[in-house]
Amino acid sequence: MKTVFKIISVLTLFVIVLFDTVAQTYTLSGPLAHTFSVVARDPATGEMAVGVQSHWFSVGTLVSWGKSGVGVVATQSFVNPAYGPEGLKLMEEGKNATEALKSLLSSDEGRDLRQVAFLDNNGMVYTHTGKKCIAYAGHKSGLNFSVQANMMLNDDVVPAMSKAFAENSSLSLAERVLKILFAAQAAGGDIRGKQSAVLIVVSGEKIQQPWLDKKIDLRVDDSNEPLVELERLLRVHRAYEHMNNGDLAVEKNDMATALKEYDSASKIFPGNLEMKYWKAVTLANNKRIDEAIPIFREIFKADSNWKELTKRLPYGGLLNLSENDMKKINGL
Repeated sequence: MKTVFKIISVLTLFVIVLFDTVAQTYTLSGPLAHTFSVVARDPATGEMAVGVQSHWFSVGTLVSWGKSGVGVVATQSFVNPAYGPEGLKLMEEGKNATEALKSLLSSDEGRDLRQVAFLDNNGMVYTHTGKKCIAYAGHKSGLNFSVQANMMLNDDVVPAMSKAFAENSSLSLAERVLKILFAAQAAGGDIRGKQSAVLIVVSGEKIQQPWLDKKIDLRVDDSNEPLVELERLLRVHRAYEHMNNGDLAVEKNDMATALKEYDSASKIFPGNLEMKYWKAVTLANNKRIDEAIPIFREIFKADSNWKELTKRLPYGGLLNLSENDMKKINGL
C-alpha cells in the first residue's frame, strides 16, 4: 500500500510540474502586476525612462527595466520578468525594439496574458497587449514613447496618458513621465486603487560603471499615495543633484559655482540641515566666516550633533580654519 501511495504522489507531482511548465504564469501563483506604465525617450538628451503605478506591492521589482545606451522595458499584467533582462540583452546585441520583443513573444506560451513595451536607444517602440489581459486593457505608442495599461477602471486611461505625453514635451523626461502617471490616475487608474510606483531613467550613452547605470532610480513600495510620494522623492533627487554638482565644483576650487549649486539645493529642499551645513563649511573654508556663522548657529540649534561633527572635520581636511575661527564656530 505504501508503494502505491508513493507512486501516486510521484505521478501527482509530475503532473503539477508539467502543468506549470506548459502554463507558465497562467496560474495565480505567478507574479502579477496589473498596472499602467509608460516607456519614453527624450530625443534631445537621449535619456530613456520607465514610470509605473500599480495596486500591487513593490511593482518596481517586476515591471521596470533599463540599461544605459540600450533601452528600457515595462513587463506587466501576468508578468514574465525574463522579458526585462532578456529584452535588454537582445537590444544590446543589435536587435531593435520590435525584433527583440517579437522574438521573445514567439516562444512564450503565456503571451496572451502579457502586456509588454520595449523602447530602444533609437526611440523605436514595440508594445504587445495580450488578448487575455484584463479589461480595460490597451496601449498607444509612437516614436519615443508607449503608454500601456490593464485592469483599468475605464478605457479613458490610455488616451489620457498619451495626451499628457504630448502636452508636456517642455519638461525634463522624469518630470514628464510623472505627469503621464498622474494623468492616468486622474482618468480612473487601476480599478483596485493604488499602492506602489517606480521611476527609472537611464542615459542614452553606454555607461561602463554598472553602479552609475541608472541616472534616476526611485521606488515607492507601499503607500496610500504612491505618485505623490514619488513626486516628492524626485524633488529630493533633484536637490541632491545640485549638492553633488556643488561638491564637484569645490574639488575644482570653483567656489562661486559651488555656492550657487548649494543654494539651488536648499531652495528645493529647504528643511534639509545637511544641505545648509555644507554650504556653511564651504563659506568658512573660503574665508567668509561671518556669512557661515549664522548658518552654523541655526543648524547647531536644531541638532547639536552637527556641532560635534564640525569639531571632527579638520582631521579629515574638510575644514581648514585658523584656531581663532574654529573657536568662533565651536562657541556657538
